[in-house]
Amino acid sequence: MRIIGVGIDIVDIGIFKSRLDDGMVSELFLPGEIEYCSSRARPWESYAARFAAKEASFKALGAGMSHGLRWKDVEIVKEESGAVSVQLNGQALEQAKNKQVKQVRLSISHSGENAIAVVTMEG
Repeated sequence: MRIIGVGIDIVDIGIFKSRLDDGMVSELFLPGEIEYCSSRARPWESYAARFAAKEASFKALGAGMSHGLRWKDVEIVKEESGAVSVQLNGQALEQAKNKQVKQVRLSISHSGENAIAVVTMEG
């Protein structure tokens, strides 16, 4: 396989937390993401990491809101194994198909002040 795109994003957790409200949560995240994050002791950290993963996914696709992508076109899924993965939907899925993406890999982390995500797309 060849690398089609790589995206990375970092989020300041403190700033993200100060802006996080119910409206922002419902605009950015899907029900499964909300369920997972709200079950955590410090949900804002998990939301920040997932937001970084969505941004990194857009960057790896080389597309964004001006290309018709929406936040809910990218879902960050917690697997039973504990790993996280990216589920593309809507316009993000169409963009990936057009670029012949066959596999999406995600790594996220949060510690202290920052949440970070790296996404690679292979085809």
